[in-house]
Amino acid sequence: MKNYGLIGYPLGHSFSESYFKDKFLREGIRDTTYENYPISTIDEFPGLIKNSPFLYGLNVTIPYKKVIIRYLDYIDKEADEAGAVNVIKIIRQNGNVILKGYNTDIYGFRESLKNYISENVRRALVLGTGGSSAAVTCVLRQLNIDFIYVSRSDGKNTVRYSDLNEEIIASHLLIINTTPLGMYPETDQKPSIPYKALSKHHILFDLIYNPPETLFLREGRKAGCITVNGLEMLKLQADKSWEIWNDPTY
Repeated sequence: MKNYGLIGYPLGHSFSESYFKDKFLREGIRDTTYENYPISTIDEFPGLIKNSPFLYGLNVTIPYKKVIIRYLDYIDKEADEAGAVNVIKIIRQNGNVILKGYNTDIYGFRESLKNYISENVRRALVLGTGGSSAAVTCVLRQLNIDFIYVSRSDGKNTVRYSDLNEEIIASHLLIINTTPLGMYPETDQKPSIPYKALSKHHILFDLIYNPPETLFLREGRKAGCITVNGLEMLKLQADKSWEIWNDPTY
């Protein structure tokens, strides 16, 4: 029996759990499980690894994508560049446990985004500064797209939501929401940006997939923007996770 799962807190409804259970059923993958491991503090992580001898891989979600790194024995180059990990490969050999960290959010976001951007998109706003934003900004650097963070607090290369104006919105044609604002069940929320400044030239990308259209994306659609939710990105990163767990070259 091989077990895989997801750590984070709170977890609630998990895309990963339902996705992998459907995958196992659809592809006839036997003696394999995927389940949620809601840990209320990252300090519980070593105990989970110690007490789960058949656990061979984990996905990592909010709020542990950055703090998990200190527990790992190896970190992939892209994950190290992003400063965030969302996949852990657990190697068990001769009583020893080796934990290897990867970031498949980078792959998922890059492959999803490239279907929508053109050479005209050279500047982006990244809403939020958490673990998911790390993957997003890693991809933007790879694509030579300048970006600034938007946050409620001050920081390097960061503007506050209260500082956003029509000029800033107009000059940044790609706007990516990496915050949980608008996620089910609190679907009545949205990032506080000047939506009136949006145009048909903008692309709004929301990492949220539930609901399929957040208020953020709805405002963009009303303004004629291209709007993209996070579902394709999630599927791509999940498939990449499975590859990492089962390919001995990783």
